[in-house]
Formats: sequence, C-alpha cells, structure tokens
Amino acid sequence: MQFEWKGVFPALTTKFTADDQLDLSLFEKNLHLQVACGVNGIVLGGTLGEASVLSLEEKENLVKFAVEKLDKKIPVIMNIAEGATKDAVRQADLAADWGAAGLMILPPMRYSPDFRETVQYFQTIATNTDLPIMIYNNPIDYKNEVTLEMFAALEKNKNISAVKESTRDVTNVTRMKNNFGDRFKILCGVDTLAMEELCLGADGWVAGLVCAFPKETVAIFNLVKEGKIEEARKIYRWFMPLLELDIHPKLVQYIKLAETALEIGSEFVREPRLALVGDERKKIETIIKEGITTRPQV
Repeated sequence: MQFEWKGVFPALTTKFTADDQLDLSLFEKNLHLQVACGVNGIVLGGTLGEASVLSLEEKENLVKFAVEKLDKKIPVIMNIAEGATKDAVRQADLAADWGAAGLMILPPMRYSPDFRETVQYFQTIATNTDLPIMIYNNPIDYKNEVTLEMFAALEKNKNISAVKESTRDVTNVTRMKNNFGDRFKILCGVDTLAMEELCLGADGWVAGLVCAFPKETVAIFNLVKEGKIEEARKIYRWFMPLLELDIHPKLVQYIKLAETALEIGSEFVREPRLALVGDERKKIETIIKEGITTRPQV
C-alpha cells in the first residue's frame, strides 16, 4: 500500500478486557471513529500501545485485525522496539506478512549504541525490508538520540523516509529541513509541541490524545496547513491541559481514562501498570471533565 508520511497518525492504545485479553470489539469502535474523523494512518504497538508487554501473537492479531477492518482506507504502521537486530529484522518481515504498510522503529532497546552501531542497526533493517520506515527519535524517554549526522549516513537507504520527532527540541524541525529538505518527512511525536512544529514545517503528527479526541486533533492539523493559525490556536489552547497528559510516565493510564470518559475505550492496562486511584485519579478526571465540558465546536 502506497501512502505519504503526512497528516495525523494516532498512536493507538491497546484495548484490554477485565481478564487481560485483547478487546478487539472496543478497539474496532475506536478505530472506526478515528477514520471517520479523518486521520491519515494508525500506529500500533508503540509506547501508548503498551508494546513492551504485548506478545508477538497479540501484535499479529492487532495488525491483522486493523488491516482487515480498515480495508486499505488508511495505512497500518507497526512499531518495532527490540534489543537485538535480528529480532527487529524478523519483526519487520512479519509486519509485511501481516499486511502492515510501514514501520516505526526505535533505536536498540536496553543498550546505548554509538554512532556506527546505531546507523548499522537501522541500515540492516532497511536493507531487509521493502516497507517504508519512520525512525522514532525520542532520546528523552529511550536515552538514544538519532543525530543529524546519523540521518546523513542513513540518507542512502531510500525506505528510511520519515522521523517521529520527539526530542522535545522544536528547532530540530528546522535543522532537519535545512540539512535534508524534504528527504525525510517529519512527524511531531510530542502532543504539547505539535502546533509549534507544524508551523515550522513538520509534515505530520503522531498523536496521543487523538485516541480520545480525534476530531480536534485533525482540525488543528488541517487548520495549520490551511494557514488558519488563529483558528487552530484557539483549539490548541483549549486542548493543552489534555495534551499535557501525553508527556507523563503514566500517559497510558491517563489517555485510557480519557477514552473511557468518552466511551471509546477502557482503562484496563496490563501490569505492571495499574489503573489510577486516589488523588491522582481525581486530578486527571478533573482535567478530562473540564476538557469535555469546554470542548469547542469543530
């Protein structure tokens, strides 16, 4: 499936039942809402998708289910976060077999590779798959940065075609554009910096709160790209307290609670994560309720 790394790509949560099984019916409900609101693709098995606690069989079920239900309306992107290169290569092969249209790939997990190791990791995967690749550059959470020099070394791998920009440094958008033009599409990966990076020329947004508020997320993207900055700014300012839920270690629990409040998800998480309780729960519920109460007309 041919597609562009452009627009809004929700990093979808993985829905579970009370007995810790995949809740595919609830996943489908959210999936159809995302499509109806105009998203441009979906990312499965990322941080929000609780990738580190999903089995390979569960990843297969999620990807195949999404591919079937979407019926080529939008691309399904599978995240790869592995420690061993051979495991990443195998997952890339499986993703293609399962029908994924592209890959999002983190640098090696649980090890801080040097320049040569990082570049070879991505190159080895890229040369063993035909799927387009978006590098997930998130040194804040995952401690490994993909530098401009590394991207220069990866330019020759044509299927490495995008970056999920999560360095928290908005000037990286300008640096990437100055160095590479449109060679690598740039998708903002931090909800609280999305409008800023879109205004600086980012091509898309791998979003988190879109899981609960797809209409507003897509509206901000479209308005910015249409040059309607003031209209986008009004929605973005309303959205910011909710978007800040995306930059906390408990973003999974927070965003799932928002989905639950809107009846398009559940708050079941997989241990060691636990559902929110006490004052923390009350605080997040207050933010979500305020956002829903003051939700703008889009």
